[in-house]
Amino acid sequence: MKILLVDDEEDFVATLCERLSLRGYDADWTSTGREAVKKVTDEDYDLAILDLKMPQIGGLELRMKLAKIKPKLRFLFVSGHGSVDEISAEDGNEDLFLTKPLTLEKLIETIKIIPPAADAH
Repeated sequence: MKILLVDDEEDFVATLCERLSLRGYDADWTSTGREAVKKVTDEDYDLAILDLKMPQIGGLELRMKLAKIKPKLRFLFVSGHGSVDEISAEDGNEDLFLTKPLTLEKLIETIKIIPPAADAH
């Protein structure tokens, strides 16, 4: 599973990416929505883990942009100040939500329950 992590807290997202890689996941990260759009355009990811609250473009808006580029991409939201009520599944996707602080174990547990898309690429 190839995972893209997007969070404006660079130290947090870089460390999380490294720890996921050590656990056998093909993980990549960026700290901006703009760079996330470029990465998803250029590469095939199975899952995008997005922070809800980021400067310039928040997780929900970024989700819409990324889903237009790769409709089968799955999403997981993380936030220290969001709530499940903010997550919309009106387009048929069932996105998951985790709150910060989050443990690597809880993240991996959640990743494992995300069903793969029929054709993620």
